[in-house]
Amino acid sequence: MRRADVVAVFVKAPVAGRVKTRLATEVGVHRAAEIYRRLGRQVVAACVGRRYDTVVWFAPASARQAVRQWLDGLDVASFRAQVSGALGVRLTAALGQHFREGARRVIAIGSDCPDVGPGIVSQALAALDEHDVVIGPTHDGGYYLIGLRVPVPQLFRGIAWSTDAVLEQTLARARQVGLGAALLPMLRDLDTATDARALGVLPDGIAVHSQHEVDP
Repeated sequence: MRRADVVAVFVKAPVAGRVKTRLATEVGVHRAAEIYRRLGRQVVAACVGRRYDTVVWFAPASARQAVRQWLDGLDVASFRAQVSGALGVRLTAALGQHFREGARRVIAIGSDCPDVGPGIVSQALAALDEHDVVIGPTHDGGYYLIGLRVPVPQLFRGIAWSTDAVLEQTLARARQVGLGAALLPMLRDLDTATDARALGVLPDGIAVHSQHEVDP
């Protein structure tokens, strides 16, 4: 049975040379891909809960079988291909589809942040009880999570994606369209070797974090 709340996790197929390209310049394409393989699976696993549906949105569209094999064994409600385009286009399409299917609250989460876990998801859902939008900021001026309780396509327009202005511009856009926003704790994405060291990533993979318990 479809649940009222949806957690949409955005992933890329963990192919060497196609993921973690900034990290790859420092550690090599194969090690970077292996780090992302472990990180992405860890994030999806941490976003699985019994009170909401977890949906994986993957890219490229041709990677469905590879992504299903990579995430085999995780309680994912469905796998869906991301549309082409900038992040705003992809978020608009994915969130809009979930709302059209009857979702009450939809949270979109990237697969770059090792510290995302059930506690973060629970905080985001709770924030949407009182706010129109919830955002999880990253240290580099972006965000690792955004959630809505109504579809607002204009929230993702006019944003300079992949810059340190994403969070600031998104909050300004929310104010312009009359949305009340809540902020979650700031976390760090894993994009570079400096991030990897700061996050405790070991040479053979991702350090285990205690907050990654199963959501009750």
